[in-house]
Amino acid sequence: QVHLVESGGGLVQPGGSLRLSCAASGRIYTMRWYRQAPGKQRELVATITRTGNTNDADFVKGRFTISRDNAKNTVYLQMNSLKPEDTAVYYCNTLSSGEDYWGQGTQVTVSL
Repeated sequence: QVHLVESGGGLVQPGGSLRLSCAASGRIYTMRWYRQAPGKQRELVATITRTGNTNDADFVKGRFTISRDNAKNTVYLQMNSLKPEDTAVYYCNTLSSGEDYWGQGTQVTVSL
């Protein structure tokens, strides 16, 4: 059983930064950040393996960085140069023992 809790969302102006955190209970392996904007499908933002290999969606390359601290069982998403189109609920996700786990999400709003 894995429990995921996201935090760090909020309201930020265009060009600003936010750092999201995802605290996990249980042993976690590959972790993902997804986002879902109103009226749109959920989309994959970034992936990180337990050993730190990462993969980012093209629309965030050079702006967002996924990282993790295995000692704290926490995954991060540093978001810089935020744009209004980054507005969405951000979720962390992992697959463990064949089960798909999601956090409750954290709202990110980029607006003047």
